[in-house]
Amino acid sequence: MSHDARFGLGRSITLAGPMPLDSGAALAPVDIAYETHGQLDADGGNAILICHALTMDQHVASLHPRTGKPGWWLQMVGPGKPIDTDRYFVVCANVLGSCLGSSGPASINPATGAPWAMGFPVITIRDMVRAQAMLLDHLGIATLRAVVGGSMGGMQALSWAATYPARVRAAIVIAATARHTAQNIAFHEVGRQAIMADPRWLGGDYYASGEVPSAGLAVARMAAHITYLSEAGLTEKFGRRLQARPDSPQGAKSFGFDADFQVESYLRHQGISFVDRFDANSYLYITRAMDYFDLAEEHGGKLARAFRSSATRFCVVSFDTDWLYPTAESRSIVRALNAGGAAASFVELASPFGHDAFLLDSPALNRVVDGFVKAIP
Repeated sequence: MSHDARFGLGRSITLAGPMPLDSGAALAPVDIAYETHGQLDADGGNAILICHALTMDQHVASLHPRTGKPGWWLQMVGPGKPIDTDRYFVVCANVLGSCLGSSGPASINPATGAPWAMGFPVITIRDMVRAQAMLLDHLGIATLRAVVGGSMGGMQALSWAATYPARVRAAIVIAATARHTAQNIAFHEVGRQAIMADPRWLGGDYYASGEVPSAGLAVARMAAHITYLSEAGLTEKFGRRLQARPDSPQGAKSFGFDADFQVESYLRHQGISFVDRFDANSYLYITRAMDYFDLAEEHGGKLARAFRSSATRFCVVSFDTDWLYPTAESRSIVRALNAGGAAASFVELASPFGHDAFLLDSPALNRVVDGFVKAIP
């Protein structure tokens, strides 16, 4: 299997479809970009699917082709890591609607020969999961040892267990929620409106212009990035310290609207660097998919029904300073799992880093994931 063209880095497939979507539309063809690490056992029983968050991609443990930066979860995935690529066959796919090779608004619409733009059908988290299931079928993987994800990746892990319970032996859900709150939706709407207010957005048809709505997308990223951090973390890292300048190494107020404070400069950098690697329309589509996510609504308004008599084993992890998806959200998931009769373990970890803690070096999280994955029957 090690020389099979289906496996390795920088892979993609095109499936003819059509793939039915929750909106009632259908998508064809369906492009899925992905990477794999490790080797698949003869019985296919060692496969682990990693689901990525909103602004991440399939490059979980390899260099990013646009930024040249290391994979986004190297502390978790690799030889000898908690998700050990010497033992497990790891798959990570770019989600439907994104911009790193999977079908999305920047993809070519075969009917027009031009990018889909806003003609791309609106998608859901469950649609993303359906596309991943199609990929696993292509790879010859019938059952997953585990599906693992943080934030939006955790939403996908929950949706996997609810949509394909017979295919998932275990699910690790980190810093996630079973549905978006009004506050979550509100923050996303600020970002979407920033993009759509950019005069370069052109109703989504900016691809041919050579100019992208970079100002709007940068502001959207800045607003969202604040929600990924904690007040304590921001205070410790920046406080009210002023930004050093050539004429003022210690920092001084400009009495204008430059980035006087270090935290302002940090957010501006986050916004500008994001524009170089992400598509504005994809940001609209993926945030809308997250806002639509409500696992209870998909099961008659009762979250426990999503996990009724589930044979999947669950590990749910939250962080004490995560105010985007606070521990109360994880406890709601665990209560529903218990009510549905599913096997579930839960832990709240201490971290000063807020929601982004799952992406950072966290020995406690590593121990939890390592122990849980090894204990899967």
